[in-house]
Amino acid sequence: MSIPRHMPIAPTGLRRLAPGAGISAHHHDENQIVYAAAGVLSLTTDRGRWIAPATQAIWVPAGTVHEHRAYGRTDIHLLGLPLDANPLNLQAPAVLAVGPLLRELIIEYTRGSEAGDAADYDWTSAGLDRTSADRDRAPASLDASASLDRTSAGLDRNSAERDQNSAELNRNSAERDRLRAVLLDQLRHSPRNPVHLPTPHDSRLAAVCALLHEDPADGRPLARLGAQVGASERTLSRLFREEFHMTFPQWRTQLRLHHALILLAENVPVTVVAHRCGWASASAFIDVFRRTFGHTPGRSR
Repeated sequence: MSIPRHMPIAPTGLRRLAPGAGISAHHHDENQIVYAAAGVLSLTTDRGRWIAPATQAIWVPAGTVHEHRAYGRTDIHLLGLPLDANPLNLQAPAVLAVGPLLRELIIEYTRGSEAGDAADYDWTSAGLDRTSADRDRAPASLDASASLDRTSAGLDRNSAERDQNSAELNRNSAERDRLRAVLLDQLRHSPRNPVHLPTPHDSRLAAVCALLHEDPADGRPLARLGAQVGASERTLSRLFREEFHMTFPQWRTQLRLHHALILLAENVPVTVVAHRCGWASASAFIDVFRRTFGHTPGRSR
């Protein structure tokens, strides 16, 4: 991971990434929700890797050094939240299910943020330009009193427009506060999805993981993989439980699902994805995928 940048404020808005593009290592002083409405997005930290299709979002706690990578054309909706806005009390990254309502709330909240900033800036510039133009058009023959009256009237108009704009911004802010409250309430009920590949620390465990990352379709049992890296099946089984808190078969399924999401984002046919990732048949792959993500692989394209 590259040297991380410190970004105190977690941004809110929409960012579009091309296939294979990424966001380099950084960290915020706030929490953040990262949601890819299109494409597939991964998040990597020193603790491991998380990946999410368009039915999932990634929770990033404040202070977490992380980087992103996009697979397929990816629309990322970023939502920054203060430290006290943590409805699930999560202290580590997590993949969360995104239902239809939560999806629309995230999209609307991020869209509103961009529109509000742009409108405010454009209005302020226009108001200043109108005041300047009014002064430039004043006839030279007007006496000082008339010129002062016109200037005063222009300033009054500008002040009234600023007041009107301030009231509109306050209304927008109140609407966004209500929108965020509903969003956080929905998030509070979002199931966590255990799609996570932890980082191995033991060299023997790391060697086995590397072999299967290279070829997720490798179906050799743990004993044969262990023979190649110089570790017994019993030792490796213990390491999987101690470091990853899962069994070897559970970890291998997670690995295959990670690779499957990436291939699907690249528009590889489902039957080919199933074969490349080690499932005996397309139907077996579809069944595991549906039980994990709540939908068939075809919806992840």
